[in-house]
Amino acid sequence: MKRLNSDTSSEELQEIKKGDLVTDTFSKTGLVERIEIIDDGLYRIYEFNLVTGRTITVKK
Repeated sequence: MKRLNSDTSSEELQEIKKGDLVTDTFSKTGLVERIEIIDDGLYRIYEFNLVTGRTITVKK
C-alpha cells in the first residue's frame, strides 16, 4: 500500500499505476481506477480516482 500526501515525492506519484492500493492516511483507501495529472503552470495536481468512488488529490 502506498501513502499519498504532500510529503510523497513526485517520482513516487509518477510510479503509481492503475490497480495499485493507495491511502491518504485518513479515510480514503482503495485501488486506483483512474489517474489524472493536471499542470496549471504553478502546481502539478495529481488526482487518483479510486474504485470506491473517492478521489485523493495531491498538489506538488
